[in-house]
Amino acid sequence: MRKRRIILLGSTGSIGASAMKVAAAIPGRMEIVGMAAHRSAQKLAQAANLFRPEAICLVETTCLAELRSALNYKPKLLTGEEGLVELSTLSSADMVLVAIVGTAGLRPSLAAIGCGKDVAIASKEILVMAGEIVMSQARAKNVSVLPVDSEHNAIFQCLEAKRLAEIQNLILTASGGPFRQLPAERLEQVTKSDALQHPTWKMGRKITIDSATLFNKGLEMIEARWLFDVPMSKVQVVIHPQSIVHSLVEFVDGSILAQLSHSDMCFPIQYAVTWPDRVPTNLKPLHLAAVGKLEFEEPRYDVFPALNLARKAGEAGGLLPAVLNAANEIAVQAFLADRISFPEIWRLVQNAMERHSNLARPNLDDIIGADSEARDFVRNALA
Repeated sequence: MRKRRIILLGSTGSIGASAMKVAAAIPGRMEIVGMAAHRSAQKLAQAANLFRPEAICLVETTCLAELRSALNYKPKLLTGEEGLVELSTLSSADMVLVAIVGTAGLRPSLAAIGCGKDVAIASKEILVMAGEIVMSQARAKNVSVLPVDSEHNAIFQCLEAKRLAEIQNLILTASGGPFRQLPAERLEQVTKSDALQHPTWKMGRKITIDSATLFNKGLEMIEARWLFDVPMSKVQVVIHPQSIVHSLVEFVDGSILAQLSHSDMCFPIQYAVTWPDRVPTNLKPLHLAAVGKLEFEEPRYDVFPALNLARKAGEAGGLLPAVLNAANEIAVQAFLADRISFPEIWRLVQNAMERHSNLARPNLDDIIGADSEARDFVRNALA
């Protein structure tokens, strides 16, 4: 049973905190040799002083002096987007865990794959934007792309040793967010404070809003299509408010396998790091009798159009998933700044998708260009 030497991108966010908790719990199986953060110099220094990685990266260069003064040892210091790429190719590491929110993890992930490292992905935007490029390069380099999202990690576990031809449907579960049962006519009045009250998960602001709109689940649909090499028609969503069943796989013989655990990101992180092994954990065990009941219901597609928009983008492929993702990021920023209403998030994304011409087999520059154009489109619409 080997130890994985991990580079942790996004070490100061919620996924980063869970990853460090796992590393502390299984030091014989996981060692953090590199860390990165965007601008949280104090939090990065605190984590680095604890785990003492050989190299750390702070993307925001203006905070570098603050980082240096807070460190009690002398690691290799890297900065900027170039620093992220250099950190991701560190020769002593064999896996990069990408927990950066948004699109900033794309180039570091491709760099890691390019030098033969496995990649554990918690940042769904990477596969939404460039799933075909990432997965084809991973196959060419014979490296693993391991899912850290609880839903995709659940599917990964259910599919162990199964053949693609045996899959009928991948079924992603969604909590439904805070507005699961809210009448459609009241959505215009919801506030960011309302939308940030997720019923089962504690996450960052952007992903919490995405969970409320169901864009998070829409992005996960596209991610699942690439991770598991299935058409969008085989990716389904079911609402499951308890967030105990993390996803399911329906097979052609009518059988369904599901993965269950408490809502704790340490579970999927540990499995991604220790795979193909399972190791003992001190995480809270699941007692079904204490849970009592597990509920499932159909999504309200007419009230929450994010799922249909994501399916359309995933089926079209090309640049459209990048447009959907980028437009949503800017729309969410506007909602959090009290500039638009909650339903306006969907409308802005739909408008961006309708007005962007697609390209069947884009390269990375095409994708990044589409991302930029979609952001500008939404900003101009807001102005």
